[in-house]
Amino acid sequence: MKKPNILLITSDQQHFNTIGAFNSEISTPNLDRLVHEGTTFQRAYCPNPTCTPTRASIITGMYPSQHGAWSLGTKLLEDRLTVGEIFRKHDYQTALIGKAHFQPTNSTEEYPSIESYPLLSDLTYWKNFNESFYGFNHVELARNHTNEHLVGQHYALWLEEKGCLNWRDYFLAPTGQMDPNEKYKWAIPEKYHYNTWIAERTNALLEQYQENNQNFFLWSSFFDPHPPYLVPEPWDTMYDPEQLTIPKGIEGEHEDKPPHFKMTQEANPNFSSYRETGFGIHGYISHKVDESDHKKLTATYYAMVSMMDKYIGEILNKLDELGIANNTIIVFTSDHGHFFGQHGLQYKGGFHYEDLIKIPFIVRYPEAVPAGEVSNAMQSLVDLAPTFLSAANIPIPAQMTGVDQLDVWKNQKSQARDHIICEFRHEPTTIHQKTYVDDRYKLTVYYNQTYGELYDLQEDPQEYINHWDDSDYQSIKQELLLKYIWAELGKESMAMPRIAHA
Repeated sequence: MKKPNILLITSDQQHFNTIGAFNSEISTPNLDRLVHEGTTFQRAYCPNPTCTPTRASIITGMYPSQHGAWSLGTKLLEDRLTVGEIFRKHDYQTALIGKAHFQPTNSTEEYPSIESYPLLSDLTYWKNFNESFYGFNHVELARNHTNEHLVGQHYALWLEEKGCLNWRDYFLAPTGQMDPNEKYKWAIPEKYHYNTWIAERTNALLEQYQENNQNFFLWSSFFDPHPPYLVPEPWDTMYDPEQLTIPKGIEGEHEDKPPHFKMTQEANPNFSSYRETGFGIHGYISHKVDESDHKKLTATYYAMVSMMDKYIGEILNKLDELGIANNTIIVFTSDHGHFFGQHGLQYKGGFHYEDLIKIPFIVRYPEAVPAGEVSNAMQSLVDLAPTFLSAANIPIPAQMTGVDQLDVWKNQKSQARDHIICEFRHEPTTIHQKTYVDDRYKLTVYYNQTYGELYDLQEDPQEYINHWDDSDYQSIKQELLLKYIWAELGKESMAMPRIAHA
């Protein structure tokens, strides 16, 4: 029996409720197609609500506290076993097109990073780069979220090949810093947008693999809808801000939460006591946004999703054109969620609400995964690597602590896990929290703190009421704390088998 191909398509920082099949205010015809042709898992979670930790978990099948890239600004060490390395040993071609973010933008002698400046902008280096990268034998990379950075790597090479020799004008060279006055509309033409690049290069690889009759594990890694909120014409006028439902928090909802929640609603909060290393902490800022700006940002965020959807459609169409769709497992998901007003919050950070840690998650595999189904079986991105290996009938290494979800995807089993663990750590001691989610409840504990969070997702799905100190919930809290400890013990890897009595 021929082994299946694996195509992983990811967005970046996409809220779970931004797919048209489930939200009539947004248009995503190609993601809707995947919904109709595959199974949507509505209780899928990230293992960490920031990029590097979760992306490293995707390729290692381990939690951030296990693989070591525990925060933004850390590095996934090259000695970690990755799913791409295993696929390569079993005659698969492996590739990553788009965003990697396994390494920081700064480099040190002890922890060198090739995703750092100035190397990031050294086009000669990237033009000649042909090394394996975390198990991917072919990579074409960039590090951009719209105009957040000065562009470089393979995307810049592609821009020049396309005749866009003035590409620096769209990325604010030579400073490498975004222009805070540039909002909503991005001047870059769509034909030069990184969505176009990712789809074109993905499709070129698909053609190559089909022509050579090669199995593949291919990750198409889109950058949108991660802020800054910018989108080119004509997408910038796709949505009328006045016609959208704009998420907001409710008055006083942070009064019973840990102190950093309430501080986000201040105009000039002082988070200095949370910092040990001097680095900024994601989300530990003021989240106050002008109402008019909030509406326009939401419209732009939706437009970024819709534009990305168009180019996902081009990849789906190429699979059909090449006749390999039926033998290709497609997973569409995102590395973590996003706040765009929910609970009065913007972007991301140490706030483990469902909006941030729950993610869109669709699996399509014709004749194996049921079409048009919606499942509440829990999924974690840490499960992707072992499940992909299982689908290819490749042994799962013991150090992968994610679970094999293949039988759940095929609807041959109701669930493979009964809980989720999500981690967030930006400082060695002051910012260190973990969240345990089961069928009904969510518990968040903070290192060296007596405060915490406990939500009843059945009775309070919006997570407005924190029951941590509620006398009626103390027995439930104790039970959840014990379950969380069991879950932590259960995710310890057993990489070394016992081979002797003593």
